[in-house]
Amino acid sequence: MDKKDIFEKVIQMKRVVKKTTGGNKLTFTSLVVVGDKKGKVGVALGKGQSVAQATQKAIASAKRSMVEIKIVNNTISHRVDAKYKASVLLMKPAPEGTGVVAGGSVRELIQLAGIPNISVKMLGSSNKVTNIYCALKAFAELN
Repeated sequence: MDKKDIFEKVIQMKRVVKKTTGGNKLTFTSLVVVGDKKGKVGVALGKGQSVAQATQKAIASAKRSMVEIKIVNNTISHRVDAKYKASVLLMKPAPEGTGVVAGGSVRELIQLAGIPNISVKMLGSSNKVTNIYCALKAFAELN
């Protein structure tokens, strides 16, 4: 797989400040999703001194942790319920022409995975990080 075939999307950037005796220590955290739009997708958090460093670390880590998703008839094969920390996710196959019915950060993950028809309901947490990791867990249960 070429590097040109992998698409990247930054979902969240956070500025994190730690109080120390010498003052404030400023770092950045980046949540990145990578995918080839053909059934492979990866997610990672990167932390660094600058925005660019955090994003590069996250992209490299996400590419290493890519998982394969089985796509059957332009959707997933069966219904999946997944729970990760406080996030609960319900994924269902959708008929042709439905499109991606999902909200927030999970929509980006599904689009980079290349699933054209799917229905997703997120329950519990509205935290982007836990929702994305919950969706990745649901994809792992598909296989």
